[in-house]
Amino acid sequence: MQADYTIIGGGIVGLSVAWGLLRAGKSVIVLDGDDGSFRASRGNFGLIWVQSKGLGNPAYARWTQRSAALWQGFAAELGAGAGVDLSLRQEGGYDFHLDEAKLEATVARYAALRDALRGDYPFEVLGHNALKREEPEVGPRVAGAILHHQDGHVNPLRLLRALAVDVRRLGGQVLAGQAVTDVEAKGGALRIICASGQPVEAAQVVLCAGLGTMELGPKLGFSAPVRPQRGQVLVTEKLPKLMNRPSATIRQVDEGGIQIGASAEEVGLDDRVSTPTAAAIAAQAVAVMPRLASAQMVRSWAALRIMSPDGLPIYARSATLPGVSLVTCHSGITLAAAHALLLPRWLDAATDAPDLDAFSEARFALS
Repeated sequence: MQADYTIIGGGIVGLSVAWGLLRAGKSVIVLDGDDGSFRASRGNFGLIWVQSKGLGNPAYARWTQRSAALWQGFAAELGAGAGVDLSLRQEGGYDFHLDEAKLEATVARYAALRDALRGDYPFEVLGHNALKREEPEVGPRVAGAILHHQDGHVNPLRLLRALAVDVRRLGGQVLAGQAVTDVEAKGGALRIICASGQPVEAAQVVLCAGLGTMELGPKLGFSAPVRPQRGQVLVTEKLPKLMNRPSATIRQVDEGGIQIGASAEEVGLDDRVSTPTAAAIAAQAVAVMPRLASAQMVRSWAALRIMSPDGLPIYARSATLPGVSLVTCHSGITLAAAHALLLPRWLDAATDAPDLDAFSEARFALS
């Protein structure tokens, strides 16, 4: 099998890149792992989130803003092609605070980032009474919230399904159960070596394998300094509408359930649910919205994020295998629109490609 591009990894990141390349007229093969692989795409929170991204790194703030601005058009085109409603809502999102001093400290950091972005960082601070008018269910312990107007959320499983369907509709080949062990140059092309023996060649290869990058990346000329970070999620029974906008820790999904999360645990490759962590995030949610204390929990799960040392994406070209690139991040939902609509130009080294030098692996050599 041969193609212009082979994408290693069939999650949100890999399929978004594949979709964008197919849309640009390239032929694409996607090689995906088996069902037992660690998959952030099946466990994420579904946020399209700008606020807090780029604190201390304005380049990252600008990149997430560009992607968020592209999401409406991306969702409309993808949804129409796949026949899937992604349940996209971009009406802003909250950062709730129970402590007045912490709220003020966070506002100061947001204001500094807004200054660095020359005012292009639309947020406002809502005290308790103003927040209560927007979200009547917030409890008396909530000091206030930061409302950022570029934020939103989407149904992540519908997004994954839509990408899988439309990549195939556009002519992409998706091969499941393919564990890639190496890539080697062969006669002007790149040969992808699969454990199954499946022969695949391509002019270019994009490594989007999530945590699989830890093992495969160094073989392909990358330092690939990524690690797993566990996050846990709780979901309630379906409830009447309780929230008008999502937050980074609580959101009401399109089916009606309340999704609760925001834990961050350094536990290695362990995606088991931890009862103490689940209890802690539940207690935090009840402090924000007391009505949740009487809600029935119907599901819980844990999943592993893909984290770089500084938490930012990595976009890199191999120093040893020309034509091989690395794309990895922990914000696959937020950046899906940019990965689909902008990243193909970077992969092709086009003159109008986005400048992603700030996210190369070179930054780790300097630290």
